[in-house]
Amino acid sequence: MAIEITHVRFGSTKKTEDEIVRFRWTNITTGTTGDNDKRTMVAWVEKEENSAFAGSGTDHVEVRVVRPRFGQPYLRTYADGQWTNNLVNLPAF
Repeated sequence: MAIEITHVRFGSTKKTEDEIVRFRWTNITTGTTGDNDKRTMVAWVEKEENSAFAGSGTDHVEVRVVRPRFGQPYLRTYADGQWTNNLVNLPAF
């Protein structure tokens, strides 16, 4: 299954990928929508059969899991061989 992450919610005033606590998304195939907390989304993205993206058209980039040495795993975008910050630029909900 593939989804597009459309909105994010931050858990503090610091607006970085690791501070995102909730994600709103749209299923790319069916158009269904939903939202999930960070832990659920990290587990979902880690499954091989799933893929997540941020943006659409030529601006769509892959979302992957980051596992820092210290702290909890979180989602971040990855494009052209580099980690990017597209998720923090999404609208908040």
